[in-house]
Amino acid sequence: MLRVNDPFRETGAAPPSASGRPSVVALQAREKYLIGALVVLTLAALFAPALPAAAWPIPHYVDTRIWLGLPNAGDVLSNLAFLAMGVWGSERLRGRNDAPVGASWFFVGLILTCLGSGFYHLDPDVPQRLVADRLGMAVAFAGFLGIAAGERISVRAGEAVLVLMMVAGLLAAWVARENLTPWVVVQFGGMALAVGLALTRPRPGALGVPLGGVIAFYVLAKLFELGDATIFEATGHIVSGHALKHLSAALAAWPVIRALRPAVPQSARS
Repeated sequence: MLRVNDPFRETGAAPPSASGRPSVVALQAREKYLIGALVVLTLAALFAPALPAAAWPIPHYVDTRIWLGLPNAGDVLSNLAFLAMGVWGSERLRGRNDAPVGASWFFVGLILTCLGSGFYHLDPDVPQRLVADRLGMAVAFAGFLGIAAGERISVRAGEAVLVLMMVAGLLAAWVARENLTPWVVVQFGGMALAVGLALTRPRPGALGVPLGGVIAFYVLAKLFELGDATIFEATGHIVSGHALKHLSAALAAWPVIRALRPAVPQSARS
């Protein structure tokens, strides 16, 4: 009998899907690209020129109003949005076995961001308080990148990215007291990685988290941050751009929470 060689059978990979979904071969190629991107980010964090934290200007936040004895009340209380979204998302995860990799850490990171950022904004003139702010952000960001890699590449890729970015982010947040370079690489390099993952097709079996929505809220938050004083003046001192930054960044959890909505029973659909 004539034997025809089947490369997919020999490699254990599935042939390309007629539905347009990525095949196992394509997913394995994505893992290789992911490894390459992580290597580049690691080298940049380790060997790029240092950005001394002492030479970086201390941020000046325009809304310093006191409310009920609470200093900088607008910037402090707006962090409660992180707490609300973190608790809501954590509740959505209860009893689910199909949650994306990193989702639980993402929501825990939002709660920690509320605590850390609130603590920092009570007295932002103390640079050491920034460490608490960044530690919470690092946990949330690692969780998001774990979700992104798990949704677009593979579960094992999501788990690996979650662990690596968690360690890198926490170390970068600590080192940022003296050298900001690792933190800049983690924040902006990690977001570039997230954009690349958002532009790829979801893997078979993925929950379908709209990564683009998360990124859009993050970009909007950055714009609000840059327009802190302008927005404060434009709104007649009602709200500052930095407070809106907190609200927008917290809303970045909404696309993830929406993807975790309870499934509608088949009987209810009919």
